[in-house]
Amino acid sequence: MKRDFKLPDVGEGLTEAEIVRWHVAVGDTVKVNQIIVEIETAKAVVELPSPFEGEVAALFAAEGETVDVGNVIITVDDATEEALTESLVPEEPQKREPVLVGYGVKQGPSKRRARKSPSAVPDRPAAEPVPLSNGSDRRVAVLAKPPVRKLARDLGVDLAVVAPSGPNGSITRDDVLAAQAAPAAPAVAAVAAAEQDFIPVRGVRKATAAAMVSSAFTAPHVTEFLQVDVTETMNAVRRLRELPDFADVKVSPLLLVARALVTAMKRYPQANSTWTDEAIILKKQVNLGIAAATPRGLVVPNIKDAQALTLPELATALRDLTERARAGKSTPAEMSGGTVTITNVGVFGIDAGTPILNPGESAILAFGQIRDMPWVVDGQIVVRKVTTLALSFDHRVIDGELGSYVLRDVGAMLEDPLRMLAWS
Repeated sequence: MKRDFKLPDVGEGLTEAEIVRWHVAVGDTVKVNQIIVEIETAKAVVELPSPFEGEVAALFAAEGETVDVGNVIITVDDATEEALTESLVPEEPQKREPVLVGYGVKQGPSKRRARKSPSAVPDRPAAEPVPLSNGSDRRVAVLAKPPVRKLARDLGVDLAVVAPSGPNGSITRDDVLAAQAAPAAPAVAAVAAAEQDFIPVRGVRKATAAAMVSSAFTAPHVTEFLQVDVTETMNAVRRLRELPDFADVKVSPLLLVARALVTAMKRYPQANSTWTDEAIILKKQVNLGIAAATPRGLVVPNIKDAQALTLPELATALRDLTERARAGKSTPAEMSGGTVTITNVGVFGIDAGTPILNPGESAILAFGQIRDMPWVVDGQIVVRKVTTLALSFDHRVIDGELGSYVLRDVGAMLEDPLRMLAWS
């Protein structure tokens, strides 16, 4: 009996995912819970296990293709009398049910886009890297259906230099025929294309762009800056590195910046909140987001209940969180539910910036590089370790007074780390 495996919602309310890598091919034998495919959503890269046992009969999406949740991505000729499950995603979910991955299906009506017929999936234009005809090793992503690609190969037409006229910039059959009829035009286009590279906008990069545009044009941002003498913080970091409790983790100034921000969120609960048109929602938990630059783009996983962690536990959580993010292994749970974020621009040699809020959060702290600078201490100019902090906040939730208090207290705790103990 042939069983269809539909793309599940591996997060909460996600509508699509990109096929990153197939672990199986047509004709392969798979077992229940064997990893069959890696997908990339707007939140994370996730490995999907097979709910069936049998032989792979068909794959309905190519690597690099974006597929809607609920569409069939693989068919397995199930050798058992009954399949373990019809799909990981119920058609009309009435209640949360256990699934093999993710967090199940949310209660209530879904806000997903209308699903496309699975039969239409294989014929969907797919973006593939195509080498240029001028011999350059550069490659350009083009969008065209398989029959159009075959026609181009048969006619010797380079898709990289064909002007698209189809939906969403896809190349049609007529485009290929027109390119063949005008041999001079592709030569000119090839020269122009050789001077360009293309980065497909999808997955995390696409989701980040949408979130940042939404945040920038929804929440009224205000940014305040504060230069801080962090000499004592640097001394504290050196002493912490010598303690047995921190032997297995990397202690950096970011650890104390994180502790200071978490403490400030506890002191000023309204800063740890979310704006809605009906009310400002104050969060009792501080879920601390850490912005991480990865090959897939910017991701912001968060540490849940950061206010409840000891300093060694926070150090371990920071290490584990960043390692998973850089490896593309952040879970959907880690990528959602943040309440406040730190972005460490100092690691790039930058003093300060105006960070954009993570959607749903009301504050984000940019931590600049630590430099030796002249500083006045007891009336004398001395060389001290100095950094710049920049706090962006949603002015609907946090007014200038509250934002200033938060930034002032974070700075005070970094000038004198003992304040973290007094104020925790």
